[in-house]
Amino acid sequence: MTPSIDAAKKLADILDTTVGFLLGETDESNLFKDKKMLQRLQDITKLPEQERNSILLTVDHFIKASKINLI
Repeated sequence: MTPSIDAAKKLADILDTTVGFLLGETDESNLFKDKKMLQRLQDITKLPEQERNSILLTVDHFIKASKINLI
C-alpha cells in the first residue's frame, strides 16, 4: 500500500520526523529530520545579515571547540 502525500505528512508529524526519513533517506547529515533544529535554522535565516553572521560565527566556534575537546 502506498500512502498519499497528505497521509505521509500526517504520519511524519505524528512520529516527529520527516517524510524523507520515512522514505529511507537516513543521511545523518540531514538536519531536516530534526524539526527543532530546522526551526532554529529558519529563524536564523530571517535575521538581518549582521546578526545572522554573528550567530553562525559563534556556532562555528562552539563546534570547533567541541571537536578539539574530543581529541
